[in-house]
Amino acid sequence: MLTVVPEENTPENGSAARPSLIDEIVREGARRMLAAALEAEVDAYIAALAGERDARGRRLVVRNGHAQPRQVMTAAGAVEVTAPRVNDRRVDPDSGQRQRFSSAILPPWCRRSPKIAEVLPLLYLHGLSSGDFVPALEQFLGSGAGLSASTVTQLTTSWQADYQTFANRDLAGVDYVYP
Repeated sequence: MLTVVPEENTPENGSAARPSLIDEIVREGARRMLAAALEAEVDAYIAALAGERDARGRRLVVRNGHAQPRQVMTAAGAVEVTAPRVNDRRVDPDSGQRQRFSSAILPPWCRRSPKIAEVLPLLYLHGLSSGDFVPALEQFLGSGAGLSASTVTQLTTSWQADYQTFANRDLAGVDYVYP
């Protein structure tokens, strides 16, 4: 819960060190803006398909509550997101499979923003070990959610594979000018 006046962090009341008030306000603002954007995206999707009806005259695309809350790592820190759900009963005539709504803002698999993913290789290149990622990012983002040492190791393996692909590409048909 967002508080306007922070409570004292004294050893006798057992509370741990809290993030600064400004960080809490930024995270709460980011959470609210993300929630509003997701709601607007779903509303626009449903409004665009409001005319599609089944044989009984019922709408084929309707709201279906909200998904389970999840933590998404953003530049503002870990933000809890509760994405709206859509029940899309339309069937693709070619494949026979049901069509599904997928958010362009927050895909179902997304656990961290692309900006966070861009920072990780830079930290690695500057010599930060995989075990040091979580404590380092907790200082900046307030949480290391989804960034365990094993996750960083998997990302490192992926970066090394990308580097090998880049380093071994064929340059025979390309002319580069060096000053």
